[in-house]
Amino acid sequence: MRKLLLSLALVLGITTSATADITFVVPQKPGAGTTVWTEIVAKELEPFLGEKINIKLIPGARDIPGFNAFHNELRFKDDHFMVSHGGNGVAFLQENVDYNYADYDSVGLMNLNIIAGIRKDYKAGEKISFAAGSGMVPEAFAMTMLMCGPDLTMDQYIACFDKHVTWVSGMSGGERRLAFKRGELNGTRENPAAYKKHVESNPDAEVWFHHGILDAATGTHSDDPNYPGYQFEILFQQMYGTSADMCDEMYDAYKLVKSFRDGMQKAIWANKGNPNTKKLQDALTAMSKDPTAVANIQKKVGKYEWKIGVDGNAQRDTLMTFVTQEALTNLVKFNTEALGLNSVLKTKLAMR
Repeated sequence: MRKLLLSLALVLGITTSATADITFVVPQKPGAGTTVWTEIVAKELEPFLGEKINIKLIPGARDIPGFNAFHNELRFKDDHFMVSHGGNGVAFLQENVDYNYADYDSVGLMNLNIIAGIRKDYKAGEKISFAAGSGMVPEAFAMTMLMCGPDLTMDQYIACFDKHVTWVSGMSGGERRLAFKRGELNGTRENPAAYKKHVESNPDAEVWFHHGILDAATGTHSDDPNYPGYQFEILFQQMYGTSADMCDEMYDAYKLVKSFRDGMQKAIWANKGNPNTKKLQDALTAMSKDPTAVANIQKKVGKYEWKIGVDGNAQRDTLMTFVTQEALTNLVKFNTEALGLNSVLKTKLAMR
C-alpha cells in the first residue's frame, strides 16, 4: 500500500517534505556507547514522531568517517540526521576532519558529562594506570592537575604526567573495562549510561572525579547532581585551596577540550534548511516532557538536561567562544608530548 501511495503521488505530481522514515546516522559499530544511546532515545522518540527511526551505523577510525560521510553526502537527504558524540568534538579541535558544526542546526542534544572511576584499593601517590585514547584527553588533563597542583608551566605538567601516569595504549573498550575490573588498570572513565552499567556495579570501584555540566549562558561548569561533590574544580579547590584556573594554560586547554567533548557528547544534527528539522525538534520536545519517556531514559542514562533547537545551537556557539589560539596550542602540545597523539594545530578555528 505504501509503495502504491508513493507511486500515485509521483504520477499526480504531489510532493511533501514529510518522509515515511527517519534515519539517524551513527559513526560507530553495534554495542558502542553512542549506538546504545541512540537506540535508547530512538525507542522513546518514535511514538512522538509517528514514524520509524532507522539507525545507520558507519564505523571507522576514531569515529570520524561516519560524520564525514554525513557532511559530504548524507546531510543533503532530508530524512537523514547525524548523531555525533564527544569524540567527534575532540577531533574537530585537533584533527583534519570534513565536518563543521557551523553548517548544521541542532535538533537537540543531551548536556552530558563523563565520570572517572578509580579502584578502591588505590593509594595516594601511586601511579595511575589508565587506558589511552583520543576520547580520554580531558581525563588526562584533569588527573594531571589533581596530582600535580597549580602554578606549573605546560612543560612541568607534561613531566609530572610522565612521572605519575602509565598511559596504556591499544585497548578496546571491552578490554579496558575488563582490565579495570581485574585491577590491571586502576583508573577508568565512562559516559553516564556506561558508568552505571560497568563501574557503578563494580564493588571494587568508586567515583574519582567528573567534569561538571556546562552552562551555556555563563560559559561555566556546575556540579553534576547525579554525582554531587566530585566535580574536578570542586576537588581541586579542596585539595589545594585555590581555584583550578590557577593552572593557567593547562586549565584553559582542559576547559576547551572537556567542553567540546561533554557539551556535545550526544547530539542530533540536521543540515541547515532541512524541512523535517522542526518536526523532529517538536517530537523531541514532547518526548522530553513526557514522564514515562523521561523516566525510561533517565533509568539508563541518568538525569541530564535536553537542549533542543535554538538552545542546542546556543550550546554550540558558546563552545566556540572557548577556542583561542593559546588554548589550541597548549592542547596540541600536551597531546603530542604527553599523550603521543597525532594532533594538528587548527589555527583557523581560533579566527572564526
